[in-house]
Amino acid sequence: MTRTTRIGRALSLLLAAAVLVAGLAGCGASSAEEDAGETPSAAFPVTVTDDAGRQVTVSAEPQRIVSLAPANTEIIYGLGLLDRLVGVTTFDDYPVEVADIEKVGDFITPNLEAIAALEPDLVLATTGVQADVIERIEATGATVVAVDPQTLDELLDSIEMVGAVTGVPEAAADVVESMEIQIEDIAEQVEGAPVRCFIEIAQDPLFTAGQGTLLNDLIEHAGGENVVTQEGYVGYSLEQLLSDDPAVYLATLGSMSDPADLAGRPGYGALTAVREGRVYVLEDNLVSRPGPRVVEGIRQIAAALHPDVFEE
Repeated sequence: MTRTTRIGRALSLLLAAAVLVAGLAGCGASSAEEDAGETPSAAFPVTVTDDAGRQVTVSAEPQRIVSLAPANTEIIYGLGLLDRLVGVTTFDDYPVEVADIEKVGDFITPNLEAIAALEPDLVLATTGVQADVIERIEATGATVVAVDPQTLDELLDSIEMVGAVTGVPEAAADVVESMEIQIEDIAEQVEGAPVRCFIEIAQDPLFTAGQGTLLNDLIEHAGGENVVTQEGYVGYSLEQLLSDDPAVYLATLGSMSDPADLAGRPGYGALTAVREGRVYVLEDNLVSRPGPRVVEGIRQIAAALHPDVFEE
């Protein structure tokens, strides 16, 4: 669902609401008025097509949720549902409150026994390294929804999907709207010729993010042009990098990348970005985790590409 589609849908909902209000005008006390102060629950069961392409039905509003990815946990937090989260992975570190939540193994090898012991009514998994455990988790009786957006638009869709299966679609819509407003605000500030850049996600061997990835979307929304034209996450040679010669060199400081010694790497001193001191380290969790905080990641990238606009 694109941003234009969301705006159209929002307008349709507003129109429908206006018609409903008009139809109720002049009537006696409505049931809504009689039940003033009560917040209606979302209707269940809810059926969605998750990010693994599976059709999943959630029969009742989940009260015990297990998250198997840090990004999923951040989405749950953004939706105001942290009190329903009963299990997370050892990789989860945001918000700080997750330190007190039961751990169910790590991101790569979740502990099925620990998950089952928590008796969750919803497990938010991902795909990739977790694809083979989804069916095994379902065999324990839990409902599993895979959340694995690959682009910014898909992330916004995924947040709405999680909102639907947890019974808080309005909260999800609010989160998405807030993100879109902030992204649009950044885009307006960086209008003009995009800055050519490269992003390192691992250094030995050199790995980067190309077209069709979330990182590429973040770069473009931050007023940048990724010099990498290949699709997906790809290995990159020094020869390619020197030929592309980006104006800005971005790098994530995480478990797979440490750009602190970039200028001292053989051959890297010939890069324009290195010679002109335009090497910037990004906070990995803000740009690599597909959750609400990617907006902060976009702003961080924009500040690196357009320092004249985003002065500290």
